[in-house]
Amino acid sequence: MIKLGLILLVLPLFVLMGVYFWELSDVRECQLGGGYWDYVDSTCRETQQPFVSWLERSPLLVNGGMLLSVLGLVMCMVGFYKKNK
Repeated sequence: MIKLGLILLVLPLFVLMGVYFWELSDVRECQLGGGYWDYVDSTCRETQQPFVSWLERSPLLVNGGMLLSVLGLVMCMVGFYKKNK
């Protein structure tokens, strides 16, 4: 139970960070080219675009990842609390 809990605790965070930095790379490339990033359409535009948070665009990914991490934490706590038989 502890191994599965650790996987559930750590893996969603790495997935979220990977997706975040992948998008950040596209945003920086657009900005360095003199454009403005459209967060809703994920494209580079010539006119300024409003910022839309990642939580508003992908609530299932963010909330689901955090929920899996909390579940992993609970599984680790239960695994450490139970005595090995």
